[in-house]
Amino acid sequence: MNHTTTRPNHMKYSGELALKLSEVSQLIKESSLDIDLINLVNIRASQINGCTFCNDMHVKEAKINGERELRIYHISTWKESSLFTAKEKAALAWTETVTNISSGPPSQELFEEVSNHFSDKEICDLTYAISTINAWNRLAVSLLMQHGELDSIYGLDKAGLN
Repeated sequence: MNHTTTRPNHMKYSGELALKLSEVSQLIKESSLDIDLINLVNIRASQINGCTFCNDMHVKEAKINGERELRIYHISTWKESSLFTAKEKAALAWTETVTNISSGPPSQELFEEVSNHFSDKEICDLTYAISTINAWNRLAVSLLMQHGELDSIYGLDKAGLN
């Protein structure tokens, strides 16, 4: 096997682990968080991690779920954009800090800002959402998953983006 162009399929070799991570992802969708917020978090973390596969998937999910395209385009510049609520901006700031955790833990100031918009349960659910998309990003980037390869399986071709 040429490891520079082909990497193992994690579903084939570690399907049980992938299934459990998928179950966590499903639980997050059923959590205290709004699906639109989860989509924003998934897209932003995927952008930071350079995960084309996950960014592609979650942009399509967001569009299917009714997210406005202009907001999707603005996610990378959310700090300057007027298209996001204060609550969404707090979640995106938390997403960036948790995703870049090697730079240090979230500051108390950021935690207090997040606490102004989210309950303790929502903060924990948000942190699980961020942690989970980061796990998916690391799998997809490390194993060279190709964007769009699962569109038909997940119904993402309905987004009308290709």
